[in-house]
Amino acid sequence: MSKLPGNKLAKETSPYLQQHAQNPVEWYPWGEQALTLAREQNKPILLSIGYSACHWCHVMAHESFEDASIAAVMNQHFINIKVDREERPDIDQIYQTAHSMMSQRSGGWPLTVFLTPQQTPYFTGTYFPKTARYQLPGFAELLPRVAAYFHERKEELATQSVQLAEALARTIPVANHLVSANENTIQLGFDQLKANFDYSHGGFGTAPKFPNPADITLLLHQAHAGNKLAEEMALQTLSAMAAGGIYDQIGGGFCRYSVDERWNIPHFEKMLYDNGQLLSLYSDGYQLSTNKEEKAVYAQVVAETIAWMQREMLSAQGAIYSSLDADSLDAHGHSEEGAFYVWQPAEVKALLSPEEFVVASCCFGFDRAPNFENQAWHAYMAVMPEVQDQLLLQSAKAKLLEARGLRTRPGLDDKILTSWNALAAKGLARAGMVFERLDWVILAQKTVDFIREYLWVKNAAGNFQLMATAKGEKVHLNAYLDDHAFLLDTLITLLQASYRSVDMQFAEEIAEALLENFEAESGGFYFTSHQHEQLIHRSKQPYDNATPSGNGIATVALQRLGHILGEARYLQSTERALQAFDNVIKKNPAGCASLTYALQEYLNPPTLVILCGEPAKLTSWRQALQNYYPHHIFIYLDGSADKLPGTLRRNLLSEVNVWICKGVVCSQAIIDIPSLLTQL
Repeated sequence: MSKLPGNKLAKETSPYLQQHAQNPVEWYPWGEQALTLAREQNKPILLSIGYSACHWCHVMAHESFEDASIAAVMNQHFINIKVDREERPDIDQIYQTAHSMMSQRSGGWPLTVFLTPQQTPYFTGTYFPKTARYQLPGFAELLPRVAAYFHERKEELATQSVQLAEALARTIPVANHLVSANENTIQLGFDQLKANFDYSHGGFGTAPKFPNPADITLLLHQAHAGNKLAEEMALQTLSAMAAGGIYDQIGGGFCRYSVDERWNIPHFEKMLYDNGQLLSLYSDGYQLSTNKEEKAVYAQVVAETIAWMQREMLSAQGAIYSSLDADSLDAHGHSEEGAFYVWQPAEVKALLSPEEFVVASCCFGFDRAPNFENQAWHAYMAVMPEVQDQLLLQSAKAKLLEARGLRTRPGLDDKILTSWNALAAKGLARAGMVFERLDWVILAQKTVDFIREYLWVKNAAGNFQLMATAKGEKVHLNAYLDDHAFLLDTLITLLQASYRSVDMQFAEEIAEALLENFEAESGGFYFTSHQHEQLIHRSKQPYDNATPSGNGIATVALQRLGHILGEARYLQSTERALQAFDNVIKKNPAGCASLTYALQEYLNPPTLVILCGEPAKLTSWRQALQNYYPHHIFIYLDGSADKLPGTLRRNLLSEVNVWICKGVVCSQAIIDIPSLLTQL
């Protein structure tokens, strides 16, 4: 195969890759063409991994990848491959792990990895400036040195490759023959979170500060079990984020993280996966809290975040786009982080009435010193509005949102990711249940319907398989563990919000695909399917990151579906997964919080509550059950519903009947709300 000149990114589905399609760098997407070229020409690979909303990815692109002289050096010495970490998390996981091992530093994006033609990394870094600064070497001077190392140090590279392969293999946990983690393990998880908690500002650790949804979920579960400190920690964190600048006070939705410990100044990119998970958390927090003002704030956050999704992120087909960029053009046409979101007080004053300006300035901190780069103001809730000022603040927000909409918008990453859409659909379904908003439930159903219609496709063998991403008419990339696990978890939530037989059937199909294509012989699940292309490592990750562990959520969801359907294979798979990660869970339960609450429901199985009756008659029962029940599964069935699994079929004895099932035992029919609440 001879080398084909030119950049190969223009037809990719990833907006991130398309952003680099006009670079003078001869970029290739990850694939056989580029990998074959590297082997044939005995050239090292320069692998650059990032995503479209990444600020420092843009910086490195402008400094280096758009520079013709640097591109010439890259093209001369390397086969250059550009990867979107959101489309190829399998590749990103491997090389982030390798970077941490080789450099003893945390990773991030952009990730810059130099590989042998056999895909083994031999030098790694993240952002490199064009010329030396920040105590980093200049990219231009680094390139020929790294290329020379590949050609001149073959023996060292061979030794290093073997050592790295052995180190990666050691990341796969050794399974136990039983689940020895217990209630003490769950308590240890709370103790670990408590030790790292910021009692002044909420959240964990210091700046930069991330939402950490899996950790907050573990706190909420502990709160339900009667742990008052866990409740205080969870609600303090949710309230602090809601009042901070990490939350878009003008337009709704959460930014990726806060650069300060007070949650006030964010990194301005908005990611779908954060917002989907936070919808679920604020709905849970609303049910748990007994504070009227706190509940009102959580309800507002949920409503405004969903409004943002509908306004700025929703596709015509009902799926939800991936992210909004951190950067946009300022008034002078320069690309700046946060330019879309920050204000000058004079600008605000010109837009509002005098009364609105007084309230907005006080509440949003516009009457204080500039809080963004010493020259601009980013809104956060500096002071909560008095009751008599709430309408003025709402009208001020509406005017500011309208004016902000006239600015140059941040870039939109409009690809559709199965896993992130599943997280968003779960948040929408959960919010719809808690706040009795059927329209939000319908949004969730449309998102799942999109996945079923467009991303659940027949393969060459005639079998259905899940795909990871779509953009326009193109659907591609075999789905990963997270896609299957998050989708199954979402379907179980959606079945509780509004039962549809099509969702139950889809849940069973996804569960079967999960077991058939991802389960390891030693228990737990690989991140890639058994049919996936062979990479240098196949990960089986127990730990939560910005998104929860696919192993944790798969274990939770299979266990729950197993109890709903009475399917022993799902429950046995759950037990094998917990055995596979038993040592990891016992050592660091907070680090794998999703697996820890899978453990919790393994030790104390979730309670299945089947409510059957005419929909209109079930309304008052739904309202009576609006407490926080994290380990209960509520299935509301129309008395005339057909196509029900055998475990859910019941004979209706009166207008509404309820059965409570725990393990393999179900109660007699309950016919009144007080009796139900007593038994719960």
